[in-house]
Parts: sequence; C-alpha cells; structure tokens
Amino acid sequence: MQKRILGKSGLEVSALGLGCMGLSFGYGISIEKDDAIKLIRTAFERGVTFFDSAEAYGPFANEELLGEALEPFRNEVVIATKFGFKEGKTSLGTDSSRENIRSMTEAALKRLRTDVIDLLYQHRVDPNVPIEDVAGTVKDLIREGKVKHFGLSEAGIKTIRKAHAVQPVTALQSEYSLWWREPEQEILPTLEELAIGFVPFSPLGKGFLTGKIDENTSFDKNDFRNTVPRFSEENRKANQVLVDLLGRIAKDMNATSAQIALAWLLAQKPWIVPIPGTTKLHRLEENLASVEITLSPYDLKEVNDAVSKIEVQGVRYSEKAQKMIDR
Repeated sequence: MQKRILGKSGLEVSALGLGCMGLSFGYGISIEKDDAIKLIRTAFERGVTFFDSAEAYGPFANEELLGEALEPFRNEVVIATKFGFKEGKTSLGTDSSRENIRSMTEAALKRLRTDVIDLLYQHRVDPNVPIEDVAGTVKDLIREGKVKHFGLSEAGIKTIRKAHAVQPVTALQSEYSLWWREPEQEILPTLEELAIGFVPFSPLGKGFLTGKIDENTSFDKNDFRNTVPRFSEENRKANQVLVDLLGRIAKDMNATSAQIALAWLLAQKPWIVPIPGTTKLHRLEENLASVEITLSPYDLKEVNDAVSKIEVQGVRYSEKAQKMIDR
C-alpha cells in the first residue's frame, strides 16, 4: 500500500483509508460485530493504516467497534474521530462548546481504547461557537497529549483560515467525487496554499458510482439515502448517464467503475486520501486495488471532458442536513 502525507504536519497514512461509518450507522441494518471486526482487520492486513470514525456514528457504537478491532495493532494505525453534536446525536444539533469537546474527547479515548486520538475533527461547524475557540480547545488537548492533530469537516474557506491561524489544521474532510466537484472551486486551492491535507468522504457517491444502484434499487427503511434528493428515483434515473459513462471508461481500462472513480480522486493531488466505506470484504479488495491504477494525463482528460458534459441532478443532502454545511 502506498503512503501519503496529510498536511505539513507529517501525518503519514495509507493512500486509501477506510470510512467506518457504514459498519454501524447510516445505511440501515448494521452488520454483525464479528464481521465488522474481520473487515477492519483485513483492511489493516492489506495495508490500510487510516481509519475514520465519529461519536455520532451510533452514537458511540462505531468508536467502540474500532477500539476493539484495532487494539492489537493500535500503534501501527492512525485513528480519526469527530466531535460536535449534542450527546453525539446529529438530530439534536451542533455543540462545539469547550465543555462538550473535552468531555467527548475523554469518552472517545476510552471507547477507542487508546491514550491519544491521532486526528480529531470538528464534525460540523457550530454557528454558536467561534471557530477560534474550538481551535483553541483542541490546541489545549494537543498540548496535553490527548490529541495529535486537528481537523475540520465540511468547513468553508473562511472558517478554515480562522481555525488554522489558532491551531494548524492537518486535514479537511468533505465530500468530493466525480459527481460532487464543488471543492475544486475554492476548497482545493485554499488547502494547497495552507498545506492542509484533504480527506474526501463518499468518494464513490454513497455507492452510486459503483454502478450497483439504479432507479429500481430499494434502500432499507433506516438508510439515510432515502432522505437525500440526489437519490430520489427520478434523480437516480437521470444520473444513470454518469454511471454508464464511468462503466464504459472502466471497461476500456480493464477495471471497475469504483476503481476508476477512486483512481481519479487519487490523481488529483498527492495530499488527497479518500476514505471509501464498505461492509463487504470483496468490495474492500476492489477498492484497495484502485491504488495500483495509474491514470495518464490522457486518461484524466478523457474522464474530465466526458464528465463535464453531464449535469448531475439533485442536491446531496436533505434540507435539514444542508443547513449544517459551512460556507
């Protein structure tokens, strides 16, 4: 597995991380604990050293799962987690008060079975707490040896700059893929200027870019994609043109659609580390193989030219979730 550096802080991680949310949250019925542990440990055996969690994934269950799964080789991996919601529940809204950050961190350390969190993100920007105060609290935690690196999630460029001035930001985590390219406008140039790493979540479009979802797909009643406009039956039908295009390109390259989507992301910048998630071992193997695919400048131009002619239909979040995105 190739390695990459996030930010100028020297945090080295595998070129592809593992987004662990779906193992216990978000997509309906969780897989069995033993199966989840097996998947996490298989990822490590295959060279993955970067694992992403959050208190809100459960809440708390995901951190507990990672703590148990990664304990045997804790010193060989980088664990990222997130704070920022009241009682760890997204439904209760944001809370990045100093008290909540500190109490969440102490609890997360126990759940993760570790004495330090490698990368601690603010999950969503809290409009009620100045970002300078948030950065200052994390700076104190770093000074105390409880946290190593500070990250932001779904933060806008003004917030990034304000936070970075107080405590250097190692990584920004936001959505980025072939069907959500907004970060290219302002986010990527800002991160490059400040030497901040980028960790794209949903690099496979919440599964849509794999080609395994179409207008006839039925999701579990608890799957959050039921609330996402981009996943309405009408929009899935309209967006199929992107998946079909990706499938044709992948076939020409003797790869899968998912592998081309991930290889495309990896080719954008050397400090980008996608974190695709999966609950299936064969999908894990498929995703990891994307690291070995090198897209030439010609390949990249072909993909970019083709995708630029397609207008993806539907916004990426529900109205409520959209309001939590920092601009």
